[in-house]
Amino acid sequence: MQLTSARLTVDVAEPGVLYHGSRFDWTGFITQVTLDGAHTFCVPEPGDTSTGGAGLCTEFGIFAPIGYDEAGVGETFPKLGVGVLTKPDVAPYSFARPYPLIPYPLAVQREAASATFTMAPLACNGYAARYRKTLTVSENRLTIACTLDNCGEKSLRTHEYCHNFLCIDGHAIGPDYRLHLPYPITFTEQPEIIAVEGQELSWRRVAKEGFYGRPTGFNSRADTGWELRHTPSGVGLCERGDFPLAMLALWGTAEVVSPEMFIDIDLPPGAEMKWSREYTFFIA
Repeated sequence: MQLTSARLTVDVAEPGVLYHGSRFDWTGFITQVTLDGAHTFCVPEPGDTSTGGAGLCTEFGIFAPIGYDEAGVGETFPKLGVGVLTKPDVAPYSFARPYPLIPYPLAVQREAASATFTMAPLACNGYAARYRKTLTVSENRLTIACTLDNCGEKSLRTHEYCHNFLCIDGHAIGPDYRLHLPYPITFTEQPEIIAVEGQELSWRRVAKEGFYGRPTGFNSRADTGWELRHTPSGVGLCERGDFPLAMLALWGTAEVVSPEMFIDIDLPPGAEMKWSREYTFFIA
C-alpha cells in the first residue's frame, strides 16, 4: 500500500506478505519513503545474514524477549508486533534466529494519508497485549504513533526501537554523511571508522565492514532525536520521539546506516502506554 502527501510517498508492506518472520513488527513495515518524487531514503537489510528487515521497521525485545526465560522447551512466548513464538530448545534467545510462530490477529484501516494496524491479544503464559500502530503523512513529515494495552495477568517488561535501514539516494555510507545529535557525543567503545566533533558524527572513509556503537551523553527527554544528512546534496532526514531515550545504537555497513532510538517498556496489567516517532525529510 502507499500513503501520500503533497511531498511524500510512503510504501508500506502488506502485513505478513513481504515480511513474515519472527523478528520485526509486521505492522507499518515501511519499505520506502520518496521525497518530492525524486529522493529516496530506505534500503533492504543487506548481506547474506539478512533477517529480512527493510526501510523503517520496528522491533520489540531484541535484548529482552518477554517470557522467553520462563518458557520451557516446546512452550510459547509472546513477541509483540509478531505473534506467539515457540521456544525450540534451551539456547538463549537470538533475534536473528527464526522461531515457529502463530501471528496475532490483525486488522488494517486505510486512508490516502494514513493507515492503522491493530493487533488483537493472544493469551500466552499469563501475557496478553493489544497493540495499535498508526502511520500518518503530512507534507514532508511521517508520524508513527503506537499504543500498547496490557490485557494479561503479568507485567510487560521489554523495549522497542525502529531499525532505520537508511541510505540517501543510494550514496554509500562514508565521509559525505553527517549524523547530528542534540548533545555532545561520547562512546564507551567508539568504532574506528567513526569520527566525533562535539554534537556531530562522521565517517572517516566508506565502510568496508560492518560497524556498531552506542553513542552516549544524553540525559533528558529533549535528547530523543537525531538528524542524518548527505552533505553534497543537502538531502536528509531527522527523527524525533516523544519518549525518554533509553539507549541509542548506531549500526551500519557501506550500504546502510541505522540510528536506533530505544524506549523502555514496563507496563503493569490493565495499563496503557503511548509513544510516537516523527520523521521529517528535507532538502537543505
